[in-house]
Amino acid sequence: MNPATPTDLDFSFLEEGFSARDIVDQKINESSLTDDRDAFYVCDLGDVLKKHLRWVRALPRVTPFYAVKCNDSQAVVMTLASLGTGFDCASKMEIQLVQSLGVDPSRIIYANPCKQVSQIKYASSHGVQMMTFDSEVELMKVARCHDNAKLVLRIATDDSKAVCRLSVKFGATLKACRGLLERAKELGLDVIGVSFHVGSGCTDAETYTKAIADARCVFDMGEELGFEMDLLDIGGGFPGSDDTELKFEEIAAVINPALDKYFPADAGVRIIAEPGRFYVASAYTLVVNIIAKKVIMDDESASDEEDEGTSDRTLMYYVNDGVYGSFNCIFYDHAHCLPTLHKKPKPDEALYPCSIWGPTCDGLDRIVEQCSLPDLQVGDWLVFDNMGAYTVAASSTFNGFQRPDIHYVMSRPAWLHVQQICSQGLPAPAEDSSPRSVLIRLHESTQHVRSRNTACLQKVLKINI
Repeated sequence: MNPATPTDLDFSFLEEGFSARDIVDQKINESSLTDDRDAFYVCDLGDVLKKHLRWVRALPRVTPFYAVKCNDSQAVVMTLASLGTGFDCASKMEIQLVQSLGVDPSRIIYANPCKQVSQIKYASSHGVQMMTFDSEVELMKVARCHDNAKLVLRIATDDSKAVCRLSVKFGATLKACRGLLERAKELGLDVIGVSFHVGSGCTDAETYTKAIADARCVFDMGEELGFEMDLLDIGGGFPGSDDTELKFEEIAAVINPALDKYFPADAGVRIIAEPGRFYVASAYTLVVNIIAKKVIMDDESASDEEDEGTSDRTLMYYVNDGVYGSFNCIFYDHAHCLPTLHKKPKPDEALYPCSIWGPTCDGLDRIVEQCSLPDLQVGDWLVFDNMGAYTVAASSTFNGFQRPDIHYVMSRPAWLHVQQICSQGLPAPAEDSSPRSVLIRLHESTQHVRSRNTACLQKVLKINI
């Protein structure tokens, strides 16, 4: 991946009264006039802002360090950089992307416990000091290759109730932590804190309580050995949409008292986290086109000429994105993707058992095994919501199928708010601090600075008005 350049980015303003779904309709109408009905995304960067306001309100003591691996789109990284978040980077290329946008190295944590030697040297030469470790071998690499590392010991957690488990690969057990801290002391390394990750798609908020308590134990070990530990990284696992069983605010309601108990505000410990999907999942809508169709009758004879009123048939729809593209999240992120229709069905329209397939020549390229849809035609559109996390970042061009274009949008009030935060920081909280009310207040209070403060982001964003 080449380093991003600021002039590469486009976004269009959403006029008052319009939403990202209106842009979906517009793009569909434009594409329907041609044969080039390619799949595409619409990303509402204003949704990323709303998530940031929601984070600050729910977890006021926790500074987010966005997990770049979740979605490394330059527009997303730029927006979050302007909002003042930090960044969780796992590789040289992710560090390059973030720093190419002017992010100070102090806002980066190299949160990969298993790093290549050359990339440790790269981090050292580019001022990135915070980095994680969970083994003696990693300590020895850092001691040889980094002159001023600020190390964070990653501990294992009980992630048995997470959708994507991580402690099977990363994290030191509590039993091993004292020995690792002693070895770091022998090597003259500076251990500044503890990190953990309860697993992606966490389904039990109490897992955070146990992990925070374990981190407190490791802090106490470090202090006994003379380390001045002042950083706690509580990792990720936060949901990116509201259709999950465990809601973000429910997790926050468990984390906050645990932090107050084990790491009270006057203890001088900085708290960070590594949210990924939380920021981007709901910002992205993917729109795909039906490129082929097959009708399977109960007797397994395929015919498009059977009576269309017949109910004993299954429909197979083939669309122009699949599991080797945006829907890789089905295999690698355990996602369950179900479409909505662009055209609303009639109230009495018959529904049929259907499967949905991607465009490649691989039999594994199945998006939906079974769902109910009307009798759709080639050229019709299907819409998938909440497609911003672990989709575009891991998609390929297998079989020569290109990645969908992404159309970025943002409302004017959201733009003004990002502008305000970029230049002046977050406004003081008010009694009503919902994202909508904050946007309204900021819109009203910043009309007079519409032209004065635009330089903050216009130097990195090319705007379509």
